[in-house]
Amino acid sequence: MALLVTQHVRRMRGGAQSHLMRASDGNFYIVKFQNNPQHVRILANELIATRLAERLGLPVAPSEVLEVGEWLIGKTPELHIQAGKQRTPCRPGLQFGSRYVIDPLQGQVLDYMPESLLSESQVRNPEMFLGALAFDKWTCNADGRQVIYWRENRERKYHATMIDQGHCFHAGEWAFPDSPLRGTFTFNCVYQNVRGWESFDPLLTRIEQLDENVLWKVVESVPPEWYDGDTGALEEVLTKLLRRRGKVRELIAEFGASSRQPFPNWSMKATAGAKTRG
Repeated sequence: MALLVTQHVRRMRGGAQSHLMRASDGNFYIVKFQNNPQHVRILANELIATRLAERLGLPVAPSEVLEVGEWLIGKTPELHIQAGKQRTPCRPGLQFGSRYVIDPLQGQVLDYMPESLLSESQVRNPEMFLGALAFDKWTCNADGRQVIYWRENRERKYHATMIDQGHCFHAGEWAFPDSPLRGTFTFNCVYQNVRGWESFDPLLTRIEQLDENVLWKVVESVPPEWYDGDTGALEEVLTKLLRRRGKVRELIAEFGASSRQPFPNWSMKATAGAKTRG
């Protein structure tokens, strides 16, 4: 059952023109609307990919289906989509919500961390970046990997959390045009400790062994209006995801052999062997 949004807080940056809002459970959420400038399927992608990542053990913000009513939109001028000089009210109904990772009064959130600070001394879970790479290759994330960093007031180190899964499945295209540099993180430093396939486990093996019933269960919670009721297209995406479970190693190997040379401590022999197995 959808949670009701009760309060608008502020607009957020980004192409989806999302908003920070508060829901009836008392939590704050980053809300993406059906008529966002990117595509209505962005909402379906967010829910499917985020909940799959969660079941695989990756750090993601909890996701919810939220209901935003006409009354709140009508009383909140900021709730609109801007396209050039054209302003269109946000569409009421069911929207995607990503819970804000921590209450602003309880901790600090960074949406960017410079390469000089992206080390084990600053990030508690650096292995997250390797799991995210496997996940993004599997789901054909058409965007670079987006991450936020948060910590409680009493903590020194930050937790890295995956956000913005809307461009998985190639955003609104629902296709899988693989490319070596697609779906990767900006800085190579997060990959410097890769020494072989064991560096990507247990996440990589979990993807390869994922029960298809888990995938279908996740999809059941997606509102039909988020994919225009085109169940055939949605089923095709899921079928391709199941087939791609055995292709992830090949895709990681292609990234390893790319011009970025992201794995300096992993021999090319290991990489070549992965291609053969793929």
